[in-house]
Amino acid sequence: MILIIDDDPSVTTSLALLLKQTGHPSQSASSPAEALALVERDNFDLVLQDMNFSRQTSGQEGIELLQQIKARNPNLPVILITAWGSIGLAVQGIRAGASDFITKPWTHQQIIQAVNTALGLAAANLARAPSQLPGRDELDARYNFKGLTGRDPKFLRVLELIGRVAATDASVLITGESGTGKELIADAIHRNSHRRGAPFVKVNLGGIPLTLFESEMFGHVKGAFTDARSDRKGRFEMADGGTIFLDEIGDLDAGSQVKLLRVLQDRTYEVVGSSTTRTVDVRVISATNRNLSEMVAAGQFREDLLYRLNLIAIHLPPLRERAGDIPLIANHFLENLAKVYRRENLSISEAAMRWLQNQPWPGNVRQLRHLIERTLLMSDKDLLEVRDYELTLEMDASDERRETLPQVGSMTIDEMEKAMIIKAMKHYAGNISKVAEALGLSRAALYRRFEKYGIKV
Repeated sequence: MILIIDDDPSVTTSLALLLKQTGHPSQSASSPAEALALVERDNFDLVLQDMNFSRQTSGQEGIELLQQIKARNPNLPVILITAWGSIGLAVQGIRAGASDFITKPWTHQQIIQAVNTALGLAAANLARAPSQLPGRDELDARYNFKGLTGRDPKFLRVLELIGRVAATDASVLITGESGTGKELIADAIHRNSHRRGAPFVKVNLGGIPLTLFESEMFGHVKGAFTDARSDRKGRFEMADGGTIFLDEIGDLDAGSQVKLLRVLQDRTYEVVGSSTTRTVDVRVISATNRNLSEMVAAGQFREDLLYRLNLIAIHLPPLRERAGDIPLIANHFLENLAKVYRRENLSISEAAMRWLQNQPWPGNVRQLRHLIERTLLMSDKDLLEVRDYELTLEMDASDERRETLPQVGSMTIDEMEKAMIIKAMKHYAGNISKVAEALGLSRAALYRRFEKYGIKV
């Protein structure tokens, strides 16, 4: 049963009819007092609550009602309905315990999707207590976790959470250090969802120039700008019906954050050069290695966008915190690489495996794979020992020391700048924000230099 709270009879009647058509019975309340009486008397699965009432239009009465509902039933999901201009109020409601918010004018699709997602998450959260963490074999029997290696309890909690939320359309924010495998987690969510037969579109937001953001994400029509020689689909259109994965979400500038928020909120967008509004049906998964809460506090990231992305948060532990999984992961990599390089008898000695487990791994799983591959390429032995890995690290360090600045007079200033940018791109594995910060440039200035020197991103 769903409780609809709104002082406008036409709204409650419309919502009740819509919910009935989709199999959700409902009751209505036109005032906070009536709503609270119903919450105390009946067991509801969900609340749809308007934020403004006739006696007070500032929205504070809606916040107070939300707080009273959550005080009576902390586990009852509440979806707020508010005007676009009052998103700040909706964010205040999220802080007070609301599950989600919808802005007016809403569409039937938005309402139904939000309701189904909230109900699905509520059911998933009640399905299993944290103390009943399943084993890896049980998880593999229930879900498709191909390519995700590990049995550490921290990692199993991640897999269990993926399994519970995959069936919903909830937006997911994946956090963790670089190299922990955030893209693999996003792929696993999509692979276990009802959208698995539809596209899974990956977007590295850190690699899109500011001037091309709208074109890349929403597409353009022929003639929209100088180089628009033909129509082009945007990433959201490509992902329609499926999942879009927004990697490096913390690298978005303020203007792009606003544009992204609108499409995530309304599921509508306009192609560059066209005034026609289009609708898209996508699930949004994002990832970052940055602390978005700290960025919000510093004024670098929109709080309303964070809440829109962060309906479910999944944090990936660094490799050093699950050292027990290193033998599994290392052997998994070695087995695959042995097939690639046709060296079927490769193995890692026990001493070398203990040595691998004791390393700090600042680059996490990605660094482990790189070291294993480099070591087997440099050694002609089938049994890889500690010294083989140590020699690889020493050679890597030597290579880094040899990469020095060109001598003054041997190159022009432009050539030196280009060389430094290329070196920084290699050092930071193409992370635009880190390269710009290291070189003392803004992201926009760095992109201008890419264009100037013909550097491929």
